Amino acid sequence: MPFILHRFASIVSWVISPVVVAPAVYVAIVMLGYGNDAKSISYLIVLFSASTLAPILLISGLKKTGRISDYNITFREQRFLPLLVLVAVNALGYEFMKQLHPPRLLTGILLFNAVNTVLILLITLQWKISIHLFTFTSSVALLFMQFGVAALWLLLLVPLLMWSRIVLKAHNFMQTLIGGVVGFSMMVVELQWWIAL
Repeated sequence: MPFILHRFASIVSWVISPVVVAPAVYVAIVMLGYGNDAKSISYLIVLFSASTLAPILLISGLKKTGRISDYNITFREQRFLPLLVLVAVNALGYEFMKQLHPPRLLTGILLFNAVNTVLILLITLQWKISIHLFTFTSSVALLFMQFGVAALWLLLLVPLLMWSRIVLKAHNFMQTLIGGVVGFSMMVVELQWWIAL
C-alpha cells in the first residue's frame, strides 16, 4: 500500500479517536445546550476528566509499564484492564455529576458510558469490537439526542473511519461495522429511556 494512504488512514484514526471525539462532543452539548447554566464549566470538567484525562493518563501509564504494546491497544488480550478501569472512572464521574444536579442528559452520558464499557469489555473477552467506531457513533447519537436530525450528517464519516481502521489492520470490516451500529443504537435507546423516566 502506498505510504501516503497509510499515513492518511493513521491521521483519520487519530483525529476521529475516542479521546478527541468525546470531549469535542461534550463541549458542544454543554456550551450550546446549557451554556447559560452557571455550572456549565463544572459539568465540562467532570465529563472531560472521565472521557479524556483519565484514559490518557491510564493508557500512558500502561504503555510505560509495558502492560500494553501501543497506545491503540491493538491486542485484544491487553484491553481488559484498561476497560475495567474506565468502567470505574465513568461510574465515579456519574456520582460526581449527580452532586451538581445537572440536566438529566449529562448524568445519562456518564452512566451509559460505564454500562457500555462493560458491554465492550464482555465482548472483548471473545472478540475485538472497534472502540473507535463504537465511540464515534455513540457520540453522534448524543448530538442527535440534543440537537436533532442535523447531527446525523456526521454519520457520513463512518465509512472513512471504518476504512482507516481496516487499512491500519486494527480491525476487519465486521468489527468496525458492529462497533458503529451497536454504539449508535444503544446510546439512542438508553438515553431515550433515561430521559423519559
